[in-house]
Amino acid sequence: MTRLSPCCGMPGPTAPRRTREEVDATLQVAKLNAAELLPTVHCLSFGSGTSGAATGDFCLLELEPALCQQLEAGDSFVIRGDKDEQAVLCSKDKTYDLKIADTSNMLLFIPGCKTPDQLKGEETQSNIVHTEVPLCPVPESESSVCVPSLPLAENFGYKIFGFSNNYWELRRCRPKLKKLKKLLMENTYEGPDSQKEEDPSRSKYTTEDLLNQIQASEEEIMAQLQVLNACEIGGYWRILEFDYEIKLLNHVTQLVDSESWSFNKVPLNVCLQELGPLEPEEMIEHCLKCYGKKYVDKGEVYFELNADKVCRATAEMLLQNAVKFNLAEFQEVWQQSVPEGMTTRLDQLKGLALVDRSSRPEIIFLFKVDALPEGTQDRFNSLFSLREKWTEEDIAPYIQDLCGEKQTIGALLTKYSRSSMQNGVKVYNSRRLIS
Repeated sequence: MTRLSPCCGMPGPTAPRRTREEVDATLQVAKLNAAELLPTVHCLSFGSGTSGAATGDFCLLELEPALCQQLEAGDSFVIRGDKDEQAVLCSKDKTYDLKIADTSNMLLFIPGCKTPDQLKGEETQSNIVHTEVPLCPVPESESSVCVPSLPLAENFGYKIFGFSNNYWELRRCRPKLKKLKKLLMENTYEGPDSQKEEDPSRSKYTTEDLLNQIQASEEEIMAQLQVLNACEIGGYWRILEFDYEIKLLNHVTQLVDSESWSFNKVPLNVCLQELGPLEPEEMIEHCLKCYGKKYVDKGEVYFELNADKVCRATAEMLLQNAVKFNLAEFQEVWQQSVPEGMTTRLDQLKGLALVDRSSRPEIIFLFKVDALPEGTQDRFNSLFSLREKWTEEDIAPYIQDLCGEKQTIGALLTKYSRSSMQNGVKVYNSRRLIS
């Protein structure tokens, strides 16, 4: 993309072509040192022809070097967004907001243009190239401009293909993934025997469907599917109904207990053989993947169960049936509900549950980060509507996902909240009036 700025006004489109002497005189009037410029001078004359592309037939897109290299390597980008959404551009692994940037300079496109580096690498002599511009209806007094030392094609036959007064610029943004869970929650999987599976009208989404509807790159979408513990069933991505997921987990943990296995070494094949008659084998393996880490030892596949994930799921099961839970009683019941050998801790519940230590007795209740708004300001409004003052420890799990590249929780709090000291502890409250 080359920006062209007129250096002087000239007569109408019928004006004769400039000579080298005239160009040198123009440079002298403009107080430009020809020795500091590239030797090629390109004179543009706005004509009355109609060939070429009309404005609006194309868009200019400004790319950072890394994206440019991806395009040159053969990768493709996708613009995603429904009619009611702000369009985003997605590479294979990142998402960018698309913003129109206006420019006071007219941007002209000339096929075969050469960059300054290309011209510097050539043995060039002082010459003049004239190119007719058949597209731009400009006042007669501005119908011809001279642009010295521009890296344009030196062939007389080239014509300007089009022009624009703006271009699209990209700004890295967080992927818009909230819609992903919303779509998958329309039809959760309750097991092969569920009557819902016999209803063909229920929503189901393939990978291609999700790529068409979610404003995020493919890698970001696939990563979020793992976060949601989604699985592919019959070619469609599904989220397990939470009760069914807990049922599968209980089958696994009870088998581990009955066989006196270590939670660090749960054999896949034995699990499938023992639990296969109860649930589909692919569901048993999916459960192990959700709550454990797969590895191979002496040719056998094992899973190391994650105690924090198991304890967290157990806590969610207990809390989902109670509006508020006495904290002390909850901790006792919670520890009794997890498999023997696992230890429960409140820090396992970050972004899932919130403790109110100002109440008497202290209480705990379900408060999930994925139920909060996706927008940053809306997120803070929602949090400060629930609680006027937050400690950084309490609020951090609920804003961590809002942090962009090289952005910290502290920076977010500084921008969207005010800090003060309360009983020797720093707390944060809203910068805005929350009704």
